[in-house]
Amino acid sequence: MSIALVAREVRPGEHRVAATPETVRKLVQAGLEVRVEQGAGERAYLSDSAFEAAGATIVPAGAQWAEADLVLKVAPLQEEERERLRSGSVVVGFLSPHGRAEVAAGLARANVTALAMELVPRITRAQKMDALSSQASIAGYKSVLLAANALGKYFPLMMTAAGTVQPARVVVMGAGVAGLQAIATARRLGARVEVTDVRPEVKEQVESLGGTFIDLPIAESGVGEGGYARELSEAALRKQREILTERVAEADAVITTALVPGRPAPRLLTAEMVDRMKPGAVVVDLAAETGGNCELSRPDEVVERGGVRIFAPTNLPSQLAQDASHLYARNVLEVALLLVRDGTIRVDLSDEILAAMCWTHDGKIRVGAAPQAKGATA
Repeated sequence: MSIALVAREVRPGEHRVAATPETVRKLVQAGLEVRVEQGAGERAYLSDSAFEAAGATIVPAGAQWAEADLVLKVAPLQEEERERLRSGSVVVGFLSPHGRAEVAAGLARANVTALAMELVPRITRAQKMDALSSQASIAGYKSVLLAANALGKYFPLMMTAAGTVQPARVVVMGAGVAGLQAIATARRLGARVEVTDVRPEVKEQVESLGGTFIDLPIAESGVGEGGYARELSEAALRKQREILTERVAEADAVITTALVPGRPAPRLLTAEMVDRMKPGAVVVDLAAETGGNCELSRPDEVVERGGVRIFAPTNLPSQLAQDASHLYARNVLEVALLLVRDGTIRVDLSDEILAAMCWTHDGKIRVGAAPQAKGATA
């Protein structure tokens, strides 16, 4: 019987957990012995006793990694965690595989199989494993709440005895999962929402949520592999900024969500564009971890310029740790079940999903070995 270990996250600010009592019960039913590090779920309001009731054994944090065949995580492996992994073990989590050659080399030398949740391919069979989407939806929702809380005015139209207050104007950059959830949330709060995306195909989705799509007369296509956006040329980006400058200048809030798989985030909001925004406006940049869509963003800091505040949170889903953990744990469960055969962990790289997710295996770095393994950033 193989051992699955649910890690207590050590990355600062990470409150999510990679399993819940619901998913632990299913892992036990699949024939695994499940061990949960003490306090692993407490920041997501999941008690050790609830895990025990589901069939898990509670173990001291950091003490039993050398016995684990499968380690389930949320955040990228910290140095102390990488040192605990034993040869031949499998780790599943958001591993941040792009641009971390040194970490990959270390995992390969340690003969660890690393399966990155960022690299789940966008195919029908893998939909239940798509943790990028489940967590991006939460980030999009929370970004609007952050903007509404920081803004010094109402989001909805308000008609009062003292007069009428016009609704807030929100510009959302990027209509992927996070962007669509931001549109829906801003509309629910009563804001007027304008949306830009380099993929004209998303216009119908934007309008179905009540947003106004900003048409960009750009000749080149912004559609990349798997439906993700691709990086535009500098000339196309300049044209995009010219069109957006006026819309941004009138906005009360700008939410930026544009990401390109395996690349730094495109710079959509320049310092000059921010300078034209009105005092009191806010920017929430969801791409801060990969360089930011806004030129002025600083990860996990609030920058103020000319009365405009720029927020650049790198882990908004962690602020909704309870639901974020439940959704993420279900994604991870589906991956784990691909690995279990008669209670034993086996990595079968003939499976297209596992092949796409595989960062390191059998002493080798494998990202890019399969067509689907070109992945995406969270």
